[in-house]
Amino acid sequence: MAEPTANPATAPGANPAVARPSVLSLPIKEKAALYAAYMPFLANGGIFVPTNKRYKIGDEIYLILTLMDDPTKYPIAGKIAWVTPPGANNNKAQGVGVQFSADESGQRVKARIEELLGAALRSSRATHTL
Repeated sequence: MAEPTANPATAPGANPAVARPSVLSLPIKEKAALYAAYMPFLANGGIFVPTNKRYKIGDEIYLILTLMDDPTKYPIAGKIAWVTPPGANNNKAQGVGVQFSADESGQRVKARIEELLGAALRSSRATHTL
């Protein structure tokens, strides 16, 4: 019987089932849009990203976020924590909620969003998610 040969895709340490994280970009131009997209109820915070792409809860994603007049592009590694499918109740926009990571980049963008929103965080207006 022949010895099995190592296949690079199945070599020890390789995991062919793990794909590279998808990359999304979200430019937010207005405070009202930021309020509607921000998800403060997620641990580490998060943001709703309108998209037609299909994702599952737990999928890893890489997000490039720009906030209003701030020229900074915030690169965020996160995970899908919310999915709004097409045709959702109450005419909610199709898309995904990206939970920010607990690392420095996630905490930095969470702090920046909360700084920009200020007192609006306590509003009871509807958002893209709740």
